[in-house]
This record gives sequence, structure tokens and C-alpha cells, in this order.
Amino acid sequence: MQTGPDPNILRELSSFKMPYGKYRGTAIIRIPVHYLEWMASQGFPAGKLGMLLSTAHVIKTNGLEHLVPKG
Repeated sequence: MQTGPDPNILRELSSFKMPYGKYRGTAIIRIPVHYLEWMASQGFPAGKLGMLLSTAHVIKTNGLEHLVPKG
């Protein structure tokens, strides 16, 4: 049984690029926290993108960026 964060998701945060909007082409983990906070207030999109954005939001607002490998 795995404990702790999924390393595959953590790697994806560094490689998956925002597909639209002001931060299009930016790795999800590089999106500024103020934008992630705004997205959280609006509701994250469904699916994988929403999950990654939500995960980045939790990581960044809790100072856990050291968990994400450099991309």
C-alpha cells in the first residue's frame, strides 16, 4: 500500500502545460498561487486538468513545492 503523494502526479505537475487562458503553455506547478486561488473560487474544471490544478493549489498554499520534482 502506497503512503504519501503519488509520484506520477507530482511529475505531471511539472510537465503538464496549461492548455488555455493567461497561463497557456505554463507548467501547472508554475502557475502563480493567486491565479490558482481565483480558479478555486470559480470551481476547477472537470477531469485531469481540474485534478492537477487543485493539487497544485493545495501544494502551493501549504508550502509543499519541494515535493514536486523540477521539470
